[in-house]
Amino acid sequence: MTPTLASDLRGNWATLLLPVNHDDSIDYGLLAAELDHFVAARVDGVYSNGSAGEFYTQTEDEFDCVSALLAERCERAGLPFQIGACHVSPQLSRERVRRAKALAPAAFQVILPDWFPPTLDEIVAFLDTMAAEAAPVPLVVYNPPHAKRRLTPAEWLGLVHRIPSIVGIKVPGGDESWFAAMQPLFARVSVFIPGHTLATGLARGAHGAYSNVACLSPAGAQRWCELCRADAAAGLVLERKIQAFWFAHVAPLITELKLPNMAADKAAAVAGGWLPGLHPRLRWPYRSASPEQCLTLRHAAESALPEFFPAAG
Repeated sequence: MTPTLASDLRGNWATLLLPVNHDDSIDYGLLAAELDHFVAARVDGVYSNGSAGEFYTQTEDEFDCVSALLAERCERAGLPFQIGACHVSPQLSRERVRRAKALAPAAFQVILPDWFPPTLDEIVAFLDTMAAEAAPVPLVVYNPPHAKRRLTPAEWLGLVHRIPSIVGIKVPGGDESWFAAMQPLFARVSVFIPGHTLATGLARGAHGAYSNVACLSPAGAQRWCELCRADAAAGLVLERKIQAFWFAHVAPLITELKLPNMAADKAAAVAGGWLPGLHPRLRWPYRSASPEQCLTLRHAAESALPEFFPAAG
């Protein structure tokens, strides 16, 4: 697949959730079915090994198998894909890029070194090396809310000027002042914000989402993205409904039950019901939502967002 330009990176990208068996092994058959569903839903793209892909739990052999399956299914369908080469070890992240480069993804997603907060010089040294290893495949830098070092708009601008192969960034977003400060970046790289803020983000200059909403319904999130493109006002109306549901029913899994973010993503996917056989379990040692909590979430979603459940609505 031709490496991505910043101008190509747009819209609703689905995360490849990691189906886990009772013995903590990966269910590769269900992983393949998940990819087939993304193809059928016609999402704008798919990426592997984000937080919901539980990249931090994977052995190197598992990473290679997941990446190869992603590449094979997406290449066959002509669906853009990115490989998350993230790891808490920068050395292993570099090795993942070296091995997966032959799969020719549209881009590699990477996180910053995260055991200790890196200085800006250390960030540049890391990204310089990762860009050189990945070339000609470009980089997308994932800077999650829990990162040890959260980059400012000014720091982002300096990095993309210094390292031209950064074509995209995945960030938590912010308020109006944050969007105003990010304006110089919007013309240089693709800026992706959280899925439940897609309509607002697009209206303020962002380009898309690596979408938590696509966990609930890849097809529903894609329809919403297309609505935002065709009718921004209608997209914002639906966003208010999505956020009301998300903050009332999904966010409490994190804020009240103290489950990790990836547990909420997987619970939303089980509640969405689009991948029969998916269980909400996470790999050891993290706790997950229960099937009963997912069923409650399903009923709430059907009531609040019938647009995402055509058969029920």
